[in-house]
Amino acid sequence: MKKKISVLLLTALTAFSLAACGGSSEGGDTAGSGDALEITNVSYDPTRELYVAYNEAFKEHYKEETGQDVEIVQSHGGSGKQARSVVEGADADVVTLALEHDITLIEEAGMIDAGWLNEFELDSSPYTSTIVFLVRKGNEKNLQDWDDLIKPGVEIINPDPKSSGGAMWNFLAAWQYAKEQYGDDEDKIKDFVRSLYNNVTVMDSGARGATTTFVENGQGDVLIAWENEAIATLKEYPDQYELITPSVSILAQPSVAIVDENANKNGTQELAKAYLEYLYSDEAQEIIAENGYRPSNEGVLNAHGDTFNLDVKLCTINDFGGWNAAYETYFADGAIFDEIYSH
Repeated sequence: MKKKISVLLLTALTAFSLAACGGSSEGGDTAGSGDALEITNVSYDPTRELYVAYNEAFKEHYKEETGQDVEIVQSHGGSGKQARSVVEGADADVVTLALEHDITLIEEAGMIDAGWLNEFELDSSPYTSTIVFLVRKGNEKNLQDWDDLIKPGVEIINPDPKSSGGAMWNFLAAWQYAKEQYGDDEDKIKDFVRSLYNNVTVMDSGARGATTTFVENGQGDVLIAWENEAIATLKEYPDQYELITPSVSILAQPSVAIVDENANKNGTQELAKAYLEYLYSDEAQEIIAENGYRPSNEGVLNAHGDTFNLDVKLCTINDFGGWNAAYETYFADGAIFDEIYSH
């Protein structure tokens, strides 16, 4: 996995750098060199393989529909870091990030039009995921639920909520579990989550980096992971790992949006909209399921019920007052995560 990911990342970053240095066109969809249109998708860590597969399907679809060739540049990293890179000048036509708040950051910079959340179906979330545990085969320490992770001697690998969208989902899932144990006793909830983070031995900047630390570097007893990352690891390393679904997790909703300022400048608005709309097609939903993400199409999701645990109890971001409220309460500078992790 490490060698394959490194090659993909090097290719994407090289292409991304070239795209950022190139010119752009005004008017209709005429961006790119020669006869091919070009768009850049700035995404988060674990979606590399998903978009490699999806991009090929979309290029074929768009060629059949319009007769036009398309080139698609991928860029990947921690979701929060990726959002900041767009604000700072990365020439993204579309963003496909880990959570709504990261796209809101770009909107607040004036680069995405208001109302983007309703531009595409289901709050502009064409697929979902959840948070699970990945352990080594045999699960020597019998880690089955969140309370097992706070036991002495358990070594946790988990990305950093300050840079990783996935890590924010991880934190909220753990918080919800503790809340269901302790009700409104916030001191006990904080103590629980503090104990969990005291057991985190490596805190990478992104979810894929955390997977590499656990899988390739052999560190830790458990990885708190996106479900799709855990599924991919099971496929890549059969009989070496186990996926554990905790009793309580969270419905993680990655979001997509057109970066209107860049798409208007690059003349890619029409193409960008088609690119994101096609994620809801039956073909794309199958690709999504095959890559370990939960399709938004319930029929496709249920058809892959042998892949996903559809019985897990899932809270949602609405249980935390929505993303703006959750970010300010838990992840802003000086908020609860800083309070907990500084002790």
